[in-house]
Order: sequence, then structure tokens, then C-alpha cells
Amino acid sequence: MGDLTQVPPDFQTALSALRRAQSRPEVRLAEIPAPARLAPFAVALSADVRERPHRRQQGPQLVGPREAAQAAEEPALATGRFVLLYDPDESALWNGNFRIVTYMRAQLEPDMGNDAMLGSVAWTWLVEALEDHGAHYSDAGGTATRVLSESFGSLDAREDNIDIELRASWTPREADIRAHLEAWGDMLCAFAGLPPLPAEVTHLPRLGRS
Repeated sequence: MGDLTQVPPDFQTALSALRRAQSRPEVRLAEIPAPARLAPFAVALSADVRERPHRRQQGPQLVGPREAAQAAEEPALATGRFVLLYDPDESALWNGNFRIVTYMRAQLEPDMGNDAMLGSVAWTWLVEALEDHGAHYSDAGGTATRVLSESFGSLDAREDNIDIELRASWTPREADIRAHLEAWGDMLCAFAGLPPLPAEVTHLPRLGRS
């Protein structure tokens, strides 16, 4: 986990908040290498949403070869990344010490993928998720992109796919960012087309620092 004596107290608070965050059982989270050049301190998570919930478990999910193969074959409804950046010297670009940078992608039904309002709807989902969880933030921004995949030649039998990607970032106004990650997880489930529901929870793995 690294020598936490060298980690600023506010970033330690943020790491603790991530460990306490709860997610729906369809969301599978894992810590991944954090970007090293964007901020002095950073932590990153990857996530995917699958229809078959995994078992409630604290700490990293350890599976055998057969379970790993089954998980690899099971298509993800949505995927994403959640990155928390921290600079002890407040960043003028962020208007704060923290910055959350996120990415998510999901495949859409053709009729929904052709909706001209799709991008603004996706952004509204994210804003509403943050508000519903009481996550205080400022300086939010993002872009929504629709990606059309067409197949030709020997792959001509494949149906066209339309994916939506949402890249967003915002400045949390508190070091306790648990609500921000929980809101993002709900947004990822909305991206995957899952209805909101009270779910059993799973705890995130222990997190280190960049």
C-alpha cells in the first residue's frame, strides 16, 4: 500500500472515503495504475457493469481460472474509469486541490443511439446522480460522443453498433469523496440500462497511492 506517512492528510481522507464507498452488485471495481504526471497524488479505478452480480466481498475479488474465463466471456453492459487527482498546492485550473476525471462507455440500442438529445441526457444523468448523493462539486465539464461501428467484407453479417462515451471531470468540494464515487457508480449503471433499485453492497478494495 505504500508509505502513507508521506501522504497528505486530505488525500488519506479521500482514500479512506473510497474504501467506504458502496456499489451495486452488478458493478465490478478494481484498482488500476494511476496517471503519474497529472498530479502529485492520484488513485484510479476501473469498473464494468455486468448483468450477473458477483458475490459480496470485501477486498480484491480473487477467482479461479474457470470463473475468470466465465467473467471474460460475459459481455460488459458498460465500462468506465474513475481517477482522483490531488495537488497539495491548489490548482488554478481545477479551482481546488482535488479533481475527479471519469470516462464511461456503453453500447446502445439503435433507436436510442440515434436520439439527437442523447449527449445532453447523459450529462443530465451524471449531474442528477451527484445531486441525489449530495456530492458537492464545482467546475464540472464533459463531452459526450457517439461512436458508430460498421462491419464490411467477411464481417458484413455483423450488426452495426452504436456506443456512447462520456468523459467528465469536476472538482469535489470536500476530501470525503465517498458520495462522488457512489454517484458515478449509479451513473455507470444508468449507462448500462439498469433501473435504479436498492441493492446489496460490495466494498471497494484497499487503495494505495500513485
